[in-house]
Amino acid sequence: MPINITMPALSPTMEEGNLSKWLVKEGDKVSPGDVIAEIETDKATMEVEAVDEGTVAKLVVPAGTEGVKVNALIAVLAAEGEDAASAAKSGDGAAPAKAEAPKAEAPKAETSKPEASKQEPAAPAPKAEAVPVANGHASGERIFASPLARRIAREAGVDVAALTGSGPRGRVVKADVDAAISSGGAKAAPAAKAAPAGAPAPAAAAPKAMSDEQVLKLFAEGSYELIPHDNMRKTIARRLVEAKTTIPHFYLTLDCELDALLALRTQINAAAPVKKTEKGETPAYKLSVNDMVIKALAMALMAVPDANASWTENAMIKHKHADVGVAVSIPGGLITPIIRRADEKTMSVISNEMKDLAGRARSRKLKPEEYQGGTTAVSNLGMFGIKDFSAVINPPHATILAVGAGEQRAVVKNGEIKIATIMSVTLSTDHRAVDGALGAELLVAFKRMIENPMGMLV
Repeated sequence: MPINITMPALSPTMEEGNLSKWLVKEGDKVSPGDVIAEIETDKATMEVEAVDEGTVAKLVVPAGTEGVKVNALIAVLAAEGEDAASAAKSGDGAAPAKAEAPKAEAPKAETSKPEASKQEPAAPAPKAEAVPVANGHASGERIFASPLARRIAREAGVDVAALTGSGPRGRVVKADVDAAISSGGAKAAPAAKAAPAGAPAPAAAAPKAMSDEQVLKLFAEGSYELIPHDNMRKTIARRLVEAKTTIPHFYLTLDCELDALLALRTQINAAAPVKKTEKGETPAYKLSVNDMVIKALAMALMAVPDANASWTENAMIKHKHADVGVAVSIPGGLITPIIRRADEKTMSVISNEMKDLAGRARSRKLKPEEYQGGTTAVSNLGMFGIKDFSAVINPPHATILAVGAGEQRAVVKNGEIKIATIMSVTLSTDHRAVDGALGAELLVAFKRMIENPMGMLV
């Protein structure tokens, strides 16, 4: 019996993927565990292994196909002893055709004929009132008229929407209103009857986003090129809209002194043991400020456990460990690999783990479990010289820390002006899970770790 191979769901949120490459061809024999294809998801390119043994009878979906739905048939295997040609026929026409929308049937006329004596005379259809139209104003478009013309028209009972403007861009001016008054035409329609007391006010129509065609009309033809969205960019757009429209964000900002942390970082890196590699002798680790920020945020969450939470409609999820995601910029978007149990790891372990994750993220080789979940996140734009900014929360997190550049600033200490290295950080919080005072407590705990970094070593 032929064995169907379907598009796998490589993550809980995956709905479709791109079949980047086949690593087998029709007629090849495969065994369980053999890598047969590469699938590009919204975040990574992953290898797909065969589950069954057999001969590749038909590759239903060609390499390079985009938007293949999860569970869609992509290939057919012929089982041992089965003819590959007959198995391949099961894949012919396997691509599901688009379902046609059912045609709406017109309501059937009543077949019963009531007696003429019992029929009631039909009410005459109401006559449609003529609506004055001039330059499309009556179609709901904006009416351009000068304030003076509007006032004179209102006092004279003239409908400005029915006038053809002689001013710039069809603007109705005083002369147009005077002409209408003298001719006795273009009277305003009678005002609509007031709604009965207690009646709900009509809901305002929700603003609609501009269509692609409307956007393109704003630019001169030939002045642009269209770059189709890949799965990553589509997912980023969808999740950002979800985050900003469903999560009530609020923001807290603090300045942290970095001088003690920078001095400790220099000492730790200088004491790093040397190991021999193909490139020669290299230090076993090299801490960055971002590595120490990850550790400080993880320890702050342990010090303020109520802030280490995620919101669901039925319950609050209180996490037992700090799994810190770190935003990494990659070609075409960004991804947030996660340092699991960062509160328990040394800064050298965090540093090496972060370098590995970031490297594999840029080559899109991360596994779903390496970038999904987490309890909070760090977004650092300090290396670009950004002083401060507000980051968008990444569900299911309730917090994200935006880190700015460390820069020398004048500060007042004991009544004297001193120079200190200052870093501004902004905590974005989900107000459903983390209230203002709780968020402030978390940010103060983070500041304490940064300004007293020796506490992160014990």
